[in-house]
Amino acid sequence: MIFVSHLAWSLSDQIQPITAKLLSIMSDQNYTATIMVNQSLETAFNAIKNFRAWWSEDIEGPTDKLNEAFFYHYKDVHLCKIKLIEMIPNRKLVYLVLDNQFSFTKDKNEWINTKLIFMISEANHKTSIKFTHKGLVPEYECYPVCEDAWGNYIKKSLYDLIETGAGHPNPKEKDGFNAEIVQKWKLR
Repeated sequence: MIFVSHLAWSLSDQIQPITAKLLSIMSDQNYTATIMVNQSLETAFNAIKNFRAWWSEDIEGPTDKLNEAFFYHYKDVHLCKIKLIEMIPNRKLVYLVLDNQFSFTKDKNEWINTKLIFMISEANHKTSIKFTHKGLVPEYECYPVCEDAWGNYIKKSLYDLIETGAGHPNPKEKDGFNAEIVQKWKLR
């Protein structure tokens, strides 16, 4: 009887961590996109830090300095303040969204305290960039719009910036991809 009781207790101890891990995997629905490029880790790392070259030319403040914040906005549709909080050269960049406002959601602050995480590694003689917007989940009202926008910025603009040296950021004085998103999703 003692052996059976001990075995049941032992199995319970082993099952709990497995169950917790499975629940974590199932609930991990953060927006993620991965791109593979034919450039060095360093080239990818430096391109990612240059948000003006792949996201928007209309950014104020440094996007490449640890513990410094920058401000991004597109008209009154989207405004946010983001801070670089972790940097491992040629491997990882983590940005924290300090403040955020959307004009098209009931909860204007959905992105606050979410993180933009860029993991850079080598895979099959290429450089892999895994982007995760940790905290941007399907339950968010902005998710369909943000998923569409991030898909363009990561898979097209950042990809092209790393591969060719020229991304497709929103221009400072003209309409760009953001104007297309506003029209497509009827955000105004």
